[in-house]
Amino acid sequence: MCGIIGITSLPNNLREPIGKVVRRCLERLEYRGYDSVGIAVIKNNYIEVRKGKGKISEVNSRLNFDGVDGTTAMGHTRWATHGKPSDDNSHPHTDCSGTVAVIHNGIISNFLELKEELIKKGHVFKSETDTEIVAHLIEEYLKLGYRPFDAFKAALSKLRGAYAFVVAIAQEPNRLYFARNTSPLVIGIGNGTNFVASDIPAFLEYTNTVIVLRDGEYGYIEPGKVYIERNGVPINIEERIRLISWTPEMASKEGYPHFMLKEIHEQPLAINSTLAGIEEGAFNKVVNAILDSRKILIIGAGTSYHAGLVGDYLLTSMLGLDTHTLISSEYRKYLNAVNDGDTVIAISQSGETIDTLVAVRAFKERGAKIIAISNVIDSAIPRESNYVLYTRAGPEIGVAATKTFTTQLTVLTILALKIGVATGKLTTNEYRSAMDMIGKIPGLLQNVITKTEGKVKALSEHMSKKQSAYYLGRGIGVPLSMEGALKLKEIAYIHAEAYPAGESKHGPIALVEENYPVVFSILDDDNADAMLGNVMEMKARDAYIIGLVPDKYVGKFRELLNVTLEMPSIDYRVAPVIYIVPMQLLAYYTAVARGYDPDKPRNLAKTVTVE
Repeated sequence: MCGIIGITSLPNNLREPIGKVVRRCLERLEYRGYDSVGIAVIKNNYIEVRKGKGKISEVNSRLNFDGVDGTTAMGHTRWATHGKPSDDNSHPHTDCSGTVAVIHNGIISNFLELKEELIKKGHVFKSETDTEIVAHLIEEYLKLGYRPFDAFKAALSKLRGAYAFVVAIAQEPNRLYFARNTSPLVIGIGNGTNFVASDIPAFLEYTNTVIVLRDGEYGYIEPGKVYIERNGVPINIEERIRLISWTPEMASKEGYPHFMLKEIHEQPLAINSTLAGIEEGAFNKVVNAILDSRKILIIGAGTSYHAGLVGDYLLTSMLGLDTHTLISSEYRKYLNAVNDGDTVIAISQSGETIDTLVAVRAFKERGAKIIAISNVIDSAIPRESNYVLYTRAGPEIGVAATKTFTTQLTVLTILALKIGVATGKLTTNEYRSAMDMIGKIPGLLQNVITKTEGKVKALSEHMSKKQSAYYLGRGIGVPLSMEGALKLKEIAYIHAEAYPAGESKHGPIALVEENYPVVFSILDDDNADAMLGNVMEMKARDAYIIGLVPDKYVGKFRELLNVTLEMPSIDYRVAPVIYIVPMQLLAYYTAVARGYDPDKPRNLAKTVTVE
């Protein structure tokens, strides 16, 4: 993970100190890591570095990033991999002379052997990180008489692993070098100011003109120039330039106390945008690819995995397709079972999740066709896939996924319905009826937010005092419950476990005692009566029962529930998009009630780019 930003600008073009600009860009990348932070600015013949352990606001108040001026600078917000969070391990890292500075996202797998060689040559290391060897390698080549760009490329040739770098060399005060291999990196092209960053929101306030770098590419930016090459051959950048439709306001809190709450409330708009952006031609190609498939695998990590389970349920139970969903990092289990004629659906909001990207490459090598579902255009997984379906959720800054989950569900549900009508499993009328319901989701979702938010906020005071909770469901409600439990544990730090409700009596119920919280997802499907029995089992053990119940069943369940969250009675295939929202709100308000920052959960970061 980690967030990196590099900026080089004409004098006075930014109209404020460059350290302040770097700090603001880093704040938009803080979802990628927040255990330490630092900046570096090229001065006359040296590089000034300010860095330390802590979040950006804390370190800025101690070290005053905002007061540092110059024309070329870079910054880094860290999620530790090599070396604990500390002032010394914070980026940027410098060479022995203090004239080469490096920031890095990723892991250099051969750093120990390179470090040993450099120590034998007299280099002195100040940190435990893998990153610092890059500064010393470049220093070594500069001492041999290499020109800076040649020294940078020579250092790159020594490295193995996943990385995105930005490098400053004091003798070239208007230039920043960069390189990408697996870890994401994007160029932002401005008017007299150019940027290089881990993600587009970092510089969106200044430009929406971007080039997404690809693996194996490297080069440099200057205030009026971008140069990229691969294997020594220059890249034609004109054909790679893209205009992004996101606005700076989309990447700001807009008055909400946290990004997560803003993004929960943005879900009606995000789904509307996703529906408006549907390309029938792209869907038709994907439908045909799936119909030609022997077997379908769906892969994802975290929340994307749960979206995949919902898609799996629809493709298997509704359409009878041979579908399996797996966590991306466990792809090896299926590797020998996948061949030419199979299809893999890879779900990743960023399109850069390394576990999913590695799995995509392995399955593609076996001959499988790849379908990507992603929120970021031209990111690595869509680029390496045969087909792409994009969600249109806009930038998601909160670490806990919300609107990207519901837009993924929307795309997967539409895909299942289109396959259903193409195969005759659904009649045209059934298809149209379900699609009409999908078109109503934004309005329904807005009503659910309005109707449940106050009740959920009050409930969060009770939940905030608990140490554990169960989330139970049946059918498509099981992956829905898994996502609800994940939200509570990742931001409120309450142990939360999801189970099929029918399985709860085979072990989990042993933990249930008076006031133990159990959240039931009760849908308008064939499982409603069985769910009533499961609720009664928990009631008999004096559990504290929270039920998300379709309004048509409220009379049947109300007396058994401690808290009833009334939901619209809608087609069960569409319901997960609506039902997850009160569970997102419950996790959010419980985290706030416990005094935690939902945007920056401990030990977590968004867009996981290390295996």
